[in-house]
Amino acid sequence: MTAMRGSGAQSLLHALRGSPPLWWSFLYFFCLLSGYYVLRPVREAMAASSNMDTLFPPGLIAWFAAHGMPLKDFTLQFLFSCVFLIMLVLQPLYGWLVSRYPRRVFLPLVYGFFIFTLLVFYAMFNAGVPGRGMAFFFWITVFNLFAVAVFWSFMADVFSNAQARAYYGYIGAAGTVGAFLGPIITSSLVQRVGIANLMLVSAGFLSICLFCIWRLRPWAVQREREQQLADGEQPMGGSVFDGLKLIAREPLLRWLALMVVFGVGVGTMLYNEQAAIARRLITDPAESTAFYSRIDLAVNALTLVIQLGLTRWLLSRYGVAPALLIPGLAIIVGFSVLAASPFPLMVAVVQVLTRASEFSLGKPARETIYTRVDRQWRYKAGAAIDTVLYRGADLTFAWVHKGLSLFGSRAVFIGGAAVAVLMTLSALGVLREEKKLPQDR
Repeated sequence: MTAMRGSGAQSLLHALRGSPPLWWSFLYFFCLLSGYYVLRPVREAMAASSNMDTLFPPGLIAWFAAHGMPLKDFTLQFLFSCVFLIMLVLQPLYGWLVSRYPRRVFLPLVYGFFIFTLLVFYAMFNAGVPGRGMAFFFWITVFNLFAVAVFWSFMADVFSNAQARAYYGYIGAAGTVGAFLGPIITSSLVQRVGIANLMLVSAGFLSICLFCIWRLRPWAVQREREQQLADGEQPMGGSVFDGLKLIAREPLLRWLALMVVFGVGVGTMLYNEQAAIARRLITDPAESTAFYSRIDLAVNALTLVIQLGLTRWLLSRYGVAPALLIPGLAIIVGFSVLAASPFPLMVAVVQVLTRASEFSLGKPARETIYTRVDRQWRYKAGAAIDTVLYRGADLTFAWVHKGLSLFGSRAVFIGGAAVAVLMTLSALGVLREEKKLPQDR
């Protein structure tokens, strides 16, 4: 494995020297995930907090109490329900944006909006505004999905399918390095400078992303001209609901949607069970933030090893099939082990393995497929899958977890293993339809 890592690092350096767009894409994804992972432990700590006054506005707590439903018993279910409703509102707005404005306008608008709102959260956390935890949970969940979905759609404008198979593992590794750095920054600074100043750190990283978008645009234009593709510098047109219509009409998109939904399902069930354990064992917000940052570090370390040593080799030699199937099989094994021995440490271990396999193999493989389809598919349908359907799955399986948890952790993990089987079957459907796509022109 050491030799494989060394070879992977050498290949990465060679690829970066030979491909300027890869270099800028590498920096772009590094900064995007650095900015996100600086804040992710804050979100996790807020969601697992036992201090309801920090998380929710007093009026909301009082309303639930008056109706005989202590909000602390439904924290994650309430948060996921609200996030799904927010996604239902934002998806048509995003569809309108990408339909009416060219790439050079809507990409900076998306990231500029997120930078502005980070400055608003800086003021809220500095002032100790009640309910700031809930607002921040909503924001960062929306940010993660839309910002990353836009990134990968843009990458499919810049790179061909052959380039994607060669480069997406490396680009994913850049994000992993950023995701590795983010928790280090958080665990090092949060107890010294406070949570509010982390918002400014994240805003700085997103500003660099804007510069990378500007530098990458010429390569996207060049590829579209060379391969006679639709011009991304012109508005796409169409309806704001085209993404959902495409998913309903196209078999490949339907299978991709099902695979993502079931993948989100196993992740949500594991996440909620871990949050329940953390809430019982850890009461201090700073200590809880540090705990989640350590899990993120472990996930990102394993992801980086796989991306540098395995992802490019698998995608280049065997295509997307192994990378799509391995995560599902790994999750089935992990949940089966947890069903037999549901110990807290084992939950953290399976969490690390589950997320690492998705980030290092599953996600790059899915995004490679989008290089071979129309821009409407990736900017509209792909975004709809990664936002509305993703959060709909989050909401659904948050309640599934709530029901199964009444019967104990073992029931949760048995249910998770069944969902992982469905995820693997959906991956087989994706592979069957993917073979019908045209190759690069």
